[in-house]
Amino acid sequence: MNAAEHLLGAAALERHGTRTALLCAGEAVGYAALAAEVRRAAGAWLRLGAHRGDRVLILLRDTPEFAAAWLGALYCGAVAIAVNGKTANEDLRHMFEDSAGRLFLAEAESFPGVSGFAGDRAVELGRWRDALRSADPKPQPADMAPHDPAFWLFSSGTTGRPKGIVHSHKDVLPAGSGMRQVLGLSAGDTVFGTSKLFFAYGLEHALLGPLALGAASILHPDSVEAAQAAGIVARHRPAAFFSVPSFYRRLLALPAEALAPFRAVRHFVAAGERLPAQVLDKWAEATGCEILSLYGMSETFCAAMMTPPGTSNAARTGLPLAGVDTRLLDAAGAEVAAGEPGTLWVRHPSLATGYANRPDATREQFVDGWFCTKDIFVRDSDGYFSHQGRGDDFIKVAGQWVQPGELEEAALSDPMIAEAACVRVNDADGFERLALFVTSGAAPETAIPAATRACELGLPRHKRPKWVRMVAELPRTATGKLQRYRLRELLERELAGKD
Repeated sequence: MNAAEHLLGAAALERHGTRTALLCAGEAVGYAALAAEVRRAAGAWLRLGAHRGDRVLILLRDTPEFAAAWLGALYCGAVAIAVNGKTANEDLRHMFEDSAGRLFLAEAESFPGVSGFAGDRAVELGRWRDALRSADPKPQPADMAPHDPAFWLFSSGTTGRPKGIVHSHKDVLPAGSGMRQVLGLSAGDTVFGTSKLFFAYGLEHALLGPLALGAASILHPDSVEAAQAAGIVARHRPAAFFSVPSFYRRLLALPAEALAPFRAVRHFVAAGERLPAQVLDKWAEATGCEILSLYGMSETFCAAMMTPPGTSNAARTGLPLAGVDTRLLDAAGAEVAAGEPGTLWVRHPSLATGYANRPDATREQFVDGWFCTKDIFVRDSDGYFSHQGRGDDFIKVAGQWVQPGELEEAALSDPMIAEAACVRVNDADGFERLALFVTSGAAPETAIPAATRACELGLPRHKRPKWVRMVAELPRTATGKLQRYRLRELLERELAGKD
């Protein structure tokens, strides 16, 4: 088998060859044309010296050129690793060395930094295009076994240095399952995702999932701003819109007339972080539509659970998709009862083989076909799962468990607070205490008293933060995930009297 052939081979082209696959910056690329570019890209990788099993890193904007290069790597038997152009140079070096990269394809503006550590294995975009022009298209895909490596995803670095997550060719086969099962999307539909393609959420829902369905995906080459997204929705009228909660919040800051085109979108989906009730309610008020929650992770690549239409609320994360098995276990490894919190373990058809070069972490979290997410969930009597946070975020205060999300929800109940994040910090006596960081778009000077007052009104004393701090913005990874460790470091420096 070959994952690229599965998406764009003869059988797929017989069904979708005349349809549009990608829409980008005024360009429409059909399925047949994309398939031809993938074969040509495969030939270019071979010409440049990539062999079966070699890791090739790809730092390109989200364009049809990226799609062809990424799929072309799979087509010729290499292993594709998409990376973010905004990643610090030291992390790019780490990814290249950790993966033992054979080649590193980079945009012109990123090339000087990449070539500094990759040397002659760095491929500038102009050289890539020359290889495309001179290479013979690979006529047949490399014949791969289902568990042969196909692509890596690097973790987003919410707690430190990114680690490589190894996915196989068989992991592409379930792509788009949630789009089909839950949203009812099908061939000929158009979708738009704001998350970039180096991120698992974007890779599935803005590229591989739509291709598996025969749908068209709208790509935006660079990071999309809220006003740009509104213009794209008005122009292309997608059937489904995929984003992250913080981006929905930015959209809600637009004038009402800018949000009017969103009323024609059938489905809205949010993932990557907790969806606040305030955003959910304001979106329904502004557009008449609900936002559905999606839960997944880089280790499964494809979505694991979603809220079906008509059931969305801020508490529910969703129901497991068909083919996804789940367990909620306590600290002793026993199943918990309905309504009781437990650590989520999943068995997923697109589960990774493990972490590259990290045997201890792989043995800890990948056990007998199951993956320990380290996320805490509660399952209600109807089978719906509700995400409670990361297991390592829970702390005991006055002998009682506290979850940071409770403080964040309390702070966000005040309209002066735009965003909130709670972290654990040790006090001067070495005890773990809670620190709350907030942002405010309207009157920053009122943010700290507003958040303090909201916590006093909504939380028992032991759950209130010891420290409340105002920041201009919350630190996030390139995928939009909150970097709590950076907030912790910020306060620790302050408490230590450092700049």
